[in-house]
Amino acid sequence: MVIRNVRTLIRMNTIYYEAHNNLYLNLTNRCSADCVFCIRNFADGVYGYDLRLSKEPSTEEIIGALGGLDLSNYREVVFTGLGEPTLRFDVVLAVTRWLKSRGIRVRLDTNGHAELINPELDVISELKNAGMDSISVSLNAESEEKYNKLCRPVYKNAYRAVLDFVRGAREAGISTRVTVVKIPEIDVEKCRKVSEELGSEFHIRTLSEAASKEIGGKN
Repeated sequence: MVIRNVRTLIRMNTIYYEAHNNLYLNLTNRCSADCVFCIRNFADGVYGYDLRLSKEPSTEEIIGALGGLDLSNYREVVFTGLGEPTLRFDVVLAVTRWLKSRGIRVRLDTNGHAELINPELDVISELKNAGMDSISVSLNAESEEKYNKLCRPVYKNAYRAVLDFVRGAREAGISTRVTVVKIPEIDVEKCRKVSEELGSEFHIRTLSEAASKEIGGKN
């Protein structure tokens, strides 16, 4: 009965979705940036999942949904979705602790604004103490000027904050990579150099099909 109720909730508001042998958690549709290439601007979700939320799921709802799954079937559980997870930092920490108590590998996909969003907290220490295994940070630009143009952050000095966040996570011993979307406006090789200077792994992301159609049509 409980699982059936949870699955009804999932159909109405997608809490999780599956892809690449991972389980992805959709905590919020809010974000502290408005990237010109973001899937949010072109579609309601990814991989056939509607990720628009009529309400944000509580910690209890997320854990209740996860409790009905065999989490050992997945390589890792990833905080991502259609918004910035660290806007719900307390939920990220609580769910991470719950997952780690069950031996599950956990990753955070983020825009790197966590310290700007939660200035009262030592966010990296909190993530480390909760057991976060790895972090993937969207860099998406080789300079502050380019970043502000493409990512349109809410906060001033956001690019510097992203670099500091990556550096701090690495120094804390959390496996950290930076990522970029492959579009003509971004100099991928210069971004790779920034990643190397930060001592971080580097990953190139493919632009979503929906965004490709829209952006490609304007070029």
